[in-house]
Amino acid sequence: MIVIDTSVWIEFLRNNPLFFPEVRLLLENRQVIGLEWIFGELMQGARNTREGDVINSYWTNLPKVDTAGVWIEAGRLFSEGNLFSKGIGLINCAIVIAARRAGAKVWTLDKKLNTFLGKKERYGLD
Repeated sequence: MIVIDTSVWIEFLRNNPLFFPEVRLLLENRQVIGLEWIFGELMQGARNTREGDVINSYWTNLPKVDTAGVWIEAGRLFSEGNLFSKGIGLINCAIVIAARRAGAKVWTLDKKLNTFLGKKERYGLD
C-alpha cells in the first residue's frame, strides 16, 4: 500500500506525465490509502467546484487507515526526533505514523521527508 503525499497528488491532478500513469495504476489496483489531512490540503487548493468534486471523489473511494491517536504519536515523533530542526512538520509526522501503522510506503516529492524516511518506507525513489 502507498500513501501519496499532497505534492504527488498535485502532479497527478495536473496530468503530469511523470506521475499520472503510475498514480493511475496504483489507484486502479487499490494500492493507495487516503489520509484526511492530505485531502484537506488538496481541497484547500481546489480552484473551483469541479476540482473540489474530483478531489472528493478520490477521497470517498480510497481505502482508509484508522487514524485515532495519530496526532499524539506524530507530536511525540516530532518532539523526540527534533524534527523541527530538520524541516519536517507535524503533518509530515502524521503521514509517517499513519503509513507505518498501515505497513505502507510514502510517495512524496518533499526532499526533507524523503531523507527522513528509511529506504523501505519510501516509494518512487531509488
